[in-house]
Amino acid sequence: MKRVLFLFNHDAAHQVAHLAGVAGAMIRTHPDVRTVIAFATPALRAQVERHLLPAEVSAAEWHELLLPPVRRWLLDKLDRLLPASRLARLHNNVALFAGVDMVVSTERTCLRLKRHFAQGEGPAFAKIPHGAGDRSVAWHPDYRRFDLSLVAGRKVVDQLVGAGVERERLRIVGYPKFDTVAEAAPARLFDNDRPTFVYNPHFDPHLSSWYDAGPDLLRWFATKGADRFNLVFAPHVMLFRKRWHVSPEYRVARRRPDVPPEALAAPNVHVDVAGPALFDMTYTRGGDAYIGDVSSQIYEFLQRPRPAFFLDCRRRERDGDVGDLESWQAGPVSKNVQDLTALLHDWQAIGERYRAAQEVIFAHTIDIGERPAVERAADAIADWVSA
Repeated sequence: MKRVLFLFNHDAAHQVAHLAGVAGAMIRTHPDVRTVIAFATPALRAQVERHLLPAEVSAAEWHELLLPPVRRWLLDKLDRLLPASRLARLHNNVALFAGVDMVVSTERTCLRLKRHFAQGEGPAFAKIPHGAGDRSVAWHPDYRRFDLSLVAGRKVVDQLVGAGVERERLRIVGYPKFDTVAEAAPARLFDNDRPTFVYNPHFDPHLSSWYDAGPDLLRWFATKGADRFNLVFAPHVMLFRKRWHVSPEYRVARRRPDVPPEALAAPNVHVDVAGPALFDMTYTRGGDAYIGDVSSQIYEFLQRPRPAFFLDCRRRERDGDVGDLESWQAGPVSKNVQDLTALLHDWQAIGERYRAAQEVIFAHTIDIGERPAVERAADAIADWVSA
């Protein structure tokens, strides 16, 4: 029997919803393939189980990626600068990976396993991106080393083919997270009828708006004149897991500013830097308007077109910079907080002005097919390992 391993090897749970539903669909629709789930911590396993049916939990083969206690303590210190524990968990469990036909992951670090196998030996590797954004990492050269990539839509195919990935290694399956996160009525985020903005900055120290503009934006919403709006501060979950952030891509390191006390005290500002609502689409579904920079969560927000605004706070061009992102066609782009906040009184009209463009870029990015994305992805994996 063929064995496919779904890898959950991260420090946070924000990637789980992109992959767990595919594992569940694999169990349901391809029982002739053994589904193996490898997880970093018991907490991460619990998050995976939230997205599976009880019968799927029972049918899966589960493996914790264990590390010796002393080594784990040392690696915890290094994790503040680099993904040391992630890499160590891979290297410490090579025997597990050697016994499967394919490893399916949401990130590129799994490719480090290839150094443990001779050419032509070891498992195949498949990637399901944890997002569908426009940063240059979305078409990183490492994609050439994956045997199969299951992508959301035509945009990512064009990006990867342009980066030298063979078209035969790509399958358009849609966006599995949309199937995994239960469809429900948008949450009521505040107990009032004021419009709610969701501010969703990324963590990358070159591309993120948080370092130079974010605290001032929160202070603006916390002032008396801005209390006609609500604000949810919902950054990428990795932003507040470290004090310092390093971008190997752009060779930049910066210290992360804290949330200003004015925002923490303001009744119209909700701050969430670590909760599960950061990645279960509570905020992207419940907000009336979006403020961001480079996070691919803009495409989750645009599943239902609404006003969007962007902050471009890059200090200067750097090698590998992506220029203007496709997502920035969904709304006006400002260079600073003053220019951005001057637009917000007209937020509804601006949203209508960009609605057609939003629909175009969403369709280019995410293929909404007739079948669930998780099933399309499971079929592609089963076809590959059975060929």
